[in-house]
Amino acid sequence: MARKQLTKTGICHLAGAGPGDIGLVTLRVKEVMEEADVVVYDALCNPEILKWARADAEVIYAGKRANQHALKQEETNALLVDRTLAGKCVVRLKGGDPFLFGRGGEEAEVLAKAGLAFEIIPGVTSAIAAPAYAGIPVTHREHTAQLTIFTGHEDPTKPESKLDYAQLAANPGTKIMLMGVERLGVIAGELIGHGARADLPVALVRWGTTGRQETLTGTLADIAKKAGEAGFKAPAVCVIGDVVKLRDTLAWFDRRPLHGKRIVVTRTRKQAGALSSRLRALGADVIEIPTIRIEPPKDLKEFGLMVADVHAYDWLIFTSPNGVEAFFEMFFKIRKDAREIGGVRIAAIGPATAAKVREYRLAVDLQPEEFVAESVVAAFKKEGSIEHQRILIARAEGARDVLPEELTKLGAIVDIAVAYRTVPEVEDVSGGQARFREDGADLVTFTSSSTVENFMALKLPMPSGLKTASIGPVTSGTMRGFGLSVDMEAAQYDIPGLVAAICRHYKI
Repeated sequence: MARKQLTKTGICHLAGAGPGDIGLVTLRVKEVMEEADVVVYDALCNPEILKWARADAEVIYAGKRANQHALKQEETNALLVDRTLAGKCVVRLKGGDPFLFGRGGEEAEVLAKAGLAFEIIPGVTSAIAAPAYAGIPVTHREHTAQLTIFTGHEDPTKPESKLDYAQLAANPGTKIMLMGVERLGVIAGELIGHGARADLPVALVRWGTTGRQETLTGTLADIAKKAGEAGFKAPAVCVIGDVVKLRDTLAWFDRRPLHGKRIVVTRTRKQAGALSSRLRALGADVIEIPTIRIEPPKDLKEFGLMVADVHAYDWLIFTSPNGVEAFFEMFFKIRKDAREIGGVRIAAIGPATAAKVREYRLAVDLQPEEFVAESVVAAFKKEGSIEHQRILIARAEGARDVLPEELTKLGAIVDIAVAYRTVPEVEDVSGGQARFREDGADLVTFTSSSTVENFMALKLPMPSGLKTASIGPVTSGTMRGFGLSVDMEAAQYDIPGLVAAICRHYKI
């Protein structure tokens, strides 16, 4: 009876994580990730998907690559059954589509046999997406109306191959091979030996749909040799057929201006997306290394009391979007009506901060032209006397004291509400630090002094030739204090300004 009750609440979502580009992950996957108690993910899943998981979710790596298994398939099956049976919401993330050579069918069978609820969430398969990003349509009215997908990685326990090379060679149209780069020479030789044209065009697309994408072309006769000479390794999709010729005309992804540039983003996990997505749209290979995370202030009670009394102030100043979010999260815990904020006027540093204020349907009364504390002071001077006016500044713990000190000199009565803290990010959930150590980078971006301080605290090896980009002069000062050069500095101190500075540097 108890088991029957548990199976009603537990569910396992067998979810396709797509081919690599996080933009190709379905909305349904994002929904279940946000609900998940347990996430079990594979090696080829984009680790950025993990940032959608709750902070308290159990995240388990079950990665599988050739001859390297974090968990054996039987162990993964048992894990899915155990957690689902315990009444958990489980998300099993599988690269590409779970039912296309992903052993999703086997895992679904195990769950069904155990009497457990499950859902299949299809994903975009690399078999279609990787060629598309390389400019190769797998079907084309003038070239082929047939598509064959097969795996080059067969069950090693079977004494004979299940591949019918004679049929594969005879089949017209495009052939897509997944998971077979290591056996490319053998497979190409078998196809030729069974009648396939030796001059048939072939393309290998490695890390398709990501900023690491590489494409190598050749023919069935020479592709294995070319791959060996180039050190071309898995993960890669192999496309065989005349449609490969269309790449010369249709290649688009690797022609974007920042393609081939590896750029590090050091913002918090929650905030990294705004900068990362802009850089990816320009073709960059983005490595997210969150160096800080946002946490509530140490004294929540004191912050709450100051928020509750906001109606007694003349001005409320926000210095960042984080401060706005923290303030109104607390405000609506205390107050039920936005009108209880009273007649306080609002000042905001920077367009992103102002935009965040407007999300709460409130107007911004003062926004300086430049996005630093000194400009706020100058803007207040233009407003007229602020002597004896009460001003509340909602900001981060440990922020610069320039603003409160200068406003106090002008005669204002200034209180500081510590809305949040920035603390070092100690976990490398996305694997960004490991990638940086292994592959290095061309550029690292900094969006605040705290990102600089905490990035340097990681003591990562700095590759030769590494460039740096700063969001503004305050951040640049911190960088120089750590002995870093400032190769690019935003003229407008926000994310669009930072991206513009990077584009200027690379002459885009």
